[in-house]
Amino acid sequence: MKDYYKILGVEKTASQDDIKKAFRKLAHEHHPDKNKGNADAEKKFKEASEAYSTLSDVNKRVNYDRFGAAGANMGGGGFNPGAGGFGGGQGGFGGFDFSQFQQGGFGGNFNGQHVEFDLGDIFGEFFGGGRRARKGKNITIDLQVTFKESIFGVEREISTGKEKFSVKIPAGMENGQGLRISGRGEDGEAGRGDLIARVWVEEGSIFRKEGFNLIMDLSLKLSTALLGGAIEIDTLDGKIELKVPQGTSHGEILRIKGKGVPMTERGIDGRRGDILLVTHVEMPRKLSKTAQKAIEELKKEGI
Repeated sequence: MKDYYKILGVEKTASQDDIKKAFRKLAHEHHPDKNKGNADAEKKFKEASEAYSTLSDVNKRVNYDRFGAAGANMGGGGFNPGAGGFGGGQGGFGGFDFSQFQQGGFGGNFNGQHVEFDLGDIFGEFFGGGRRARKGKNITIDLQVTFKESIFGVEREISTGKEKFSVKIPAGMENGQGLRISGRGEDGEAGRGDLIARVWVEEGSIFRKEGFNLIMDLSLKLSTALLGGAIEIDTLDGKIELKVPQGTSHGEILRIKGKGVPMTERGIDGRRGDILLVTHVEMPRKLSKTAQKAIEELKKEGI
């Protein structure tokens, strides 16, 4: 697997600014226009561009850290710096489409968010162009939310040191997902940069999320599984009473409708997924004489 951090020569804990500086240095050193006919330089420039296109994007970097290069493009379009090879291909420069350069940046949408891929000042000296006005730097912060807050959404007050403002975290946020707030970054000649909030979900919930459903393990006593009965269940909406059917088996799935994840992110207001309870029938390790006698009677009946 390609190690994008090693390619750029940075640590995994490197800031976005460090990653950008490392790429600028490699791009300057291995640019094809400065190394014509040098296949090794061309290869290194291509690898550095590929690494930067992933690590410069918050969401793609999170997916890369968790799943490797194959996960970098999960849920979003990828950037292929090598298509067509250098000196050819669309745009006449190895797949780089220069029609996408706007205000010195390569604009792209990854996972529904605009990603700043600022190459104007990196390549300006190669093509004789002057330095263009740039937006201020982006600010990256971490936000921790409870599992319930990640499901229903929450409003949080954020302080960047020089200002305070409220941010609405939408329902259904995934752990490690990035939220972009435009115009809340550092000041720049062409306006302010953005604020990137990385949302982290606290551990310890009895639920796990699968799509719009919430999955939960449910322990049942043998007697409850055999005879059925009502038990109290904690949900994100409070406690409810669940009726366990008679003869419930180990590993069976019981459903509580409409108590799962809100579907508002798909424009379906008011509807929610379900809670799916996976049953685990507890077998007693020791039996009293009375219980043993009762089991013997059940055995006679073929149960």
